[in-house]
Amino acid sequence: MTNTKIWLSSPHMGGTEQKYIQDAFDANWVAPLGPNVNGFEQDLENYLDANVHVGALSSGTAAIHLGLILLGVQAGDAVLCQTMTFSASANPILYLGATPIFVDSETTTWGLCPQALEQAIQDSIQKGKKPKAIIAVHLFGVPYQIEAVRAVADTYQIPILEDAASALGSAYKGQKCGTFGDIGILSFNGNKIITTSGGGAIVTQTAALKEKAIFYATQSRDNAPHYQHSEIGYNYRMSNICAGIGRGQMEVLDEHVALRRQMHDFYVAVFASIEGVEVFSTPNDDYFANYWLSAITIDATKTNGITAETLRLALEAENIESRPLWKPMHLQPIFSTYPYYGKKVAENLFENGLCLPSGSNLSDIDRERISMVIKSVFG
Repeated sequence: MTNTKIWLSSPHMGGTEQKYIQDAFDANWVAPLGPNVNGFEQDLENYLDANVHVGALSSGTAAIHLGLILLGVQAGDAVLCQTMTFSASANPILYLGATPIFVDSETTTWGLCPQALEQAIQDSIQKGKKPKAIIAVHLFGVPYQIEAVRAVADTYQIPILEDAASALGSAYKGQKCGTFGDIGILSFNGNKIITTSGGGAIVTQTAALKEKAIFYATQSRDNAPHYQHSEIGYNYRMSNICAGIGRGQMEVLDEHVALRRQMHDFYVAVFASIEGVEVFSTPNDDYFANYWLSAITIDATKTNGITAETLRLALEAENIESRPLWKPMHLQPIFSTYPYYGKKVAENLFENGLCLPSGSNLSDIDRERISMVIKSVFG
């Protein structure tokens, strides 16, 4: 391969990150606290603009773990989780010794299916164990069916942990994703819409919950002059260096969202005349997606046998990264013995779907290379 690599979603620096990092070094704030951490949290709270409180953590997975603890999940409890997601959504359920119950997607937003969700809840209650929490995921930056899922949750009085790891900058009816759940989480992994190298955040509705999350994230140190611990704690706080990267990235967040949306529009145009290929898009104007990853589904019965794997291999041959959609959690070896409710929507998406290069730093030359492969595959 002589062509340079086109990545699925690579980090994209804005240029001011180094200033915040240098400030941290100049002040010797090289620790998991400091002005950049406080500033990054404030930047996020201002951006989300929904009277929420944000705690910066070491990862989105840590945020899910602490979110479940704040919602009262304990060993032996049941937690409902969207099956079409990355394993980080579900792993913390097992950290706590709880039981995951996986729920299928619906076809419109690929998010949690409200009908399957309600069936899972009713069945669990009949078996004598009402689920403790619901984990709902905005898939690839497209908001799930916010109102329908909330209606089911409220009917049975089960709190929602909103996994907005991919959805910073997305919104539903003008309200930012990450603010709809009883607890929300964000991710700043290297491939996300903005990055802090690693990192994540927990979004709470009250200052008291944020303080409790930070308490757990800093080893649950009691208020004493010596080290005293009455609860189990974790080393989950974000460093001041990583938060400095985040502060710089917040300055280009809106620009990065616009560029990701342009990549989505690029794929809509490329596939417009190709029968059997659908570009994953929001259902109506109530939904605003950051399109963190642009995704397609391919119906091989309409493409003369061309499949998602056909296209993936053709792109790979040209040193262009693409990736199948998430393999549903209930099909994963580690989770295969746990309950599952729904049909085969998530399974069909996995079998027929593909995520395409979506970075905000892709060039016109990159797009031309991608377009040429697509056109060569589909003739």
